[in-house]
Amino acid sequence: MGCFACLQFPKKNAKKRPKKYKFSTNLTPGTGTATPACNQPPTYYGKKREETSRKLPTETSITSPASRRSSEATDNKDENANNNISAQTFTFRELATATRNFRKECLLGGGGFGRVYKGNIEKTGQVVAIKQLDRNGLQGNREFLVEVLMLCLLHHEHLVNLIGYCADGDQRLLVYEYMPLGSLEDHLLDRTPGQQPLDWFSRMKIALHAAKGLEYLHDTANPPVIYRDLKSSNILLDQDFNAKLSDFGLAKLGPVGDKSHVSSRVMGTYGYCAPEYQRTGQLTVKSDVYSFGVVLLEMITGRRAIDPTRRNEEQTLVAWAGPMFRKQSRYSELVDPLLEGEFSPKSLNHAVAIAAMCLHDDASARPLMSDVVSALSYLGNKPELTVASPITAPSSQTLRHVDENDSDEMNKRERELALAEAKEWGTKSKDHPVTQASVYR
Repeated sequence: MGCFACLQFPKKNAKKRPKKYKFSTNLTPGTGTATPACNQPPTYYGKKREETSRKLPTETSITSPASRRSSEATDNKDENANNNISAQTFTFRELATATRNFRKECLLGGGGFGRVYKGNIEKTGQVVAIKQLDRNGLQGNREFLVEVLMLCLLHHEHLVNLIGYCADGDQRLLVYEYMPLGSLEDHLLDRTPGQQPLDWFSRMKIALHAAKGLEYLHDTANPPVIYRDLKSSNILLDQDFNAKLSDFGLAKLGPVGDKSHVSSRVMGTYGYCAPEYQRTGQLTVKSDVYSFGVVLLEMITGRRAIDPTRRNEEQTLVAWAGPMFRKQSRYSELVDPLLEGEFSPKSLNHAVAIAAMCLHDDASARPLMSDVVSALSYLGNKPELTVASPITAPSSQTLRHVDENDSDEMNKRERELALAEAKEWGTKSKDHPVTQASVYR
C-alpha cells in the first residue's frame, strides 16, 4: 500500500474561495428520519479554512445545534439575504400524479439507485425529472441526504439543478430540472438505430462543460468537493447540447488544512476509478481528473470504458489506448470511425494529449481541472471562419506521452511544458480564429 505525497495547489492557480456553507438537518415528524433543511438560509463562517475545519460536515454527521443556527442566522441576516437557497418538499402523492403513477411511458432510465421518470408538476406545470430511489437498491438514506445537501448548496451552470425532494415515510425521491437530450451515454454509446452520432465539436463542447463543472467543485466550492462518480451516464444534456453533471450521491468533501487526501470506502464505477484510489482508498481531486480522462477518451474513441463484448486486449479502454498515447503518429487509430474524418487533426492531437495527461498513473503528474479547462477552451468554443494567420499547435515532442522507461522528473517537466503550450495555443486561438484552410495545413 503506497501513500501520497502532499498535494498543494500552485499559488498561481489559487482562487479566492467563497465563505463556508454550514449544513443542517431536521427530523421528519413521526419517521425519525433525518431530512435536509434546504429551505433554510445557509449559515456562513467568515474565518479561515484551517480555523473552521472542525465545523465542516461529514457524510456521517451533517448536523448543527439549533441554538447556534438561530444566533448565527441572525448575525448573518443581511449577508444571507441574497444567498437563500431553497428546495421544495413534495408529497409522494404529488409526484405520483406528476408521473401518472410512475407509468412505464414516463420512464427515462435507471441504474443502481432506482429509476428516473419524466413528470409534470400539476400546480406549476413545470416539466421535471423525478428520480425514485429503489428501497432495496445500492443508494440508501445517506446518499440521498448527501445529494440533497450538495445540490442545495452548490450552484453552477454546469451542475444539474435540484428543484425539490420527497421523504414521505420510506419513499425517497429527488426532483431535478428536465434535461431533454438525456445523457452523454445515450448519444455516444447507446445510440438508437438511425440516431446521428455526435460530431466532433459537440463532443469537445460537452467535455469543456464537464470540466468546468468539476473545476467549480474543486476550486470554488469550499471545502472542495470530490465528485467521485464521473461517467458518461452522469453527464446530462439540454436541447443545445450544453452539459451538466448529475447524481451527487457519492460526492465527498475533499481534504482541508494540511491534509493531502481523505480516506474513503472505494466507491464509483469500475473503469472510471483512479488506480491509486482503488488500491488505497485515498481520495483526492486528482481522482476526478482521472475519471475525466476516461470520459474524454470515450468521446474521442466512441468506445466504452469497459466493454466485455470486445477482444480481451480491447475490453479495458485505458489499457487499449495506452500504447497509442506514446506516438502521435498513432493518435488517428483512436478516433471513433463514426466521425468519418470530420475533425481537425490538430484538434485531435490536442484532445488526446489532454486525455493522456489526465490518465497518468501518478496522481501528482495529472493536471488540475483549472488547467484542463484552459487547455480545452479552444476545442469547446467553435471558431468563426474568418481569415486569420495560422496558429502553431503544441509540438509533437511536448505532446507525446512519455514512455514508461523515462524518469519521473523528465515525465513531469514534459507534461508541464505540454500543458503550458496547450493553454497558450487555446488562448491564441480564441483571440485569432482559425480558418478551415489553416487548420489542415
